Amino acid sequence: MRTVEAKQAAASVRAVRRRAPLIGGIAAVVTAALLGFVIMGRQGGLPFAVDEEWAEDVLALRGPIGDVFSYFMNALGGGIIAVFVIPVGAAIVLLLLRRPWAALYFVLASALSAGVVQILKSFFGRARPEDMIVVSDYGSFPSGHVANAATIAVAVGVIVPRLWVWVLGAVYTVLMAISRTYLGAHWFSDTVGGALVGAGVALVLWAVFAVPLERERLARLEVVSARNAALAQEHVTPPRVPRA
Repeated sequence: MRTVEAKQAAASVRAVRRRAPLIGGIAAVVTAALLGFVIMGRQGGLPFAVDEEWAEDVLALRGPIGDVFSYFMNALGGGIIAVFVIPVGAAIVLLLLRRPWAALYFVLASALSAGVVQILKSFFGRARPEDMIVVSDYGSFPSGHVANAATIAVAVGVIVPRLWVWVLGAVYTVLMAISRTYLGAHWFSDTVGGALVGAGVALVLWAVFAVPLERERLARLEVVSARNAALAQEHVTPPRVPRA
């Protein structure tokens, strides 16, 4: 006979709602693409007023501390660290925690997000700001660094569904966006597009992997609960004798 906990776990898996993240994710990516069309319709990528105002305010803050922070974020969100080290490292950790579905979800979300960004960059070909102080690839819209940050924020929030994880993810994404405009690598609207793409891709894949991810999460919680119960039992004086 199935235990009450097993029945509740099975009901929780069946109750996973996939429609909301699927619709939300598709809407976010489509919105990013539409924003790109609007931008490129303005004389080939002419910045909005908010782009220019934001750039003036951020560039005025340039200094030693801001430089160190922004260069650090530049390295963290791009190149070999973002493309290889973080996805592979996260996958290894999740596999060690016996979360193979979570590992697959994280790696696929990172790869697909980067792929969508490159497609949009090549399609729109928006010129980068003239005050750029780092070396970057072709295309300003959308921001790949911000897309990567948003993907990580959503993916980790899905894998570890805690409010503080979502908050930290949002803060990380915002800081990445600020650093990209600080370095002059992107316009403000580029970072908005990047955030939409990154979050959207992660949400769509969440809908795809929702059931196995939830089943795996509940199984992991059961293992942790059993381990904690065993540790607590060891400290009971005198130890309780199981009933026959």
